[in-house]
Amino acid sequence: MGLRRVNRETTVRTERLDLEPLAVAHADEMAVVLADPALHAFIGGAPLTATELRARYERLAAGSPDPAVVWCNWVVRVRAGGRLAGTVQATVTDGGRTAEVAWVTGTEWQGRGIAREAAAALVALLTERGVRTVVAHVHPDHKASATVAHAAGLRPTEEEQDGEIRWEFRPCAPELRDEAVVRS
Repeated sequence: MGLRRVNRETTVRTERLDLEPLAVAHADEMAVVLADPALHAFIGGAPLTATELRARYERLAAGSPDPAVVWCNWVVRVRAGGRLAGTVQATVTDGGRTAEVAWVTGTEWQGRGIAREAAAALVALLTERGVRTVVAHVHPDHKASATVAHAAGLRPTEEEQDGEIRWEFRPCAPELRDEAVVRS
């Protein structure tokens, strides 16, 4: 199943979370989750209103206008209580081989390992579907986001873009894994 279809049809379940395909119907609840201006300290901007978020979610749910790019977006729902806590996303390019990922967890939900669990599930899903390079950009002062990137298997590189450090994960190619097993 291609990533476009997975993104629209697949809920990813983790120990505590459901990553649900993003829908316009999530906008009102997510506007509350993302309302804290502190969430924008490292990325700039300001919280979107429910109306603005609905318009954004309509664009995201429609998919990338570029057929060579796949937008994958999920909301993060905490099963205990059934409330939304944040989002994870990936922009997949390079024929499905590269994905740039990002995550955001509402202030109320931070410090509970939710972003770590959701980001790790996202990276696992992407690599299971053939993504060979997963990238995230993390502000050097954003220690919590660096912790999430690390927990998802990404490692910092020497590269910087727009003041952020590029983090990467490159799973071993299947043929290298098989060879490693034979040598063990």
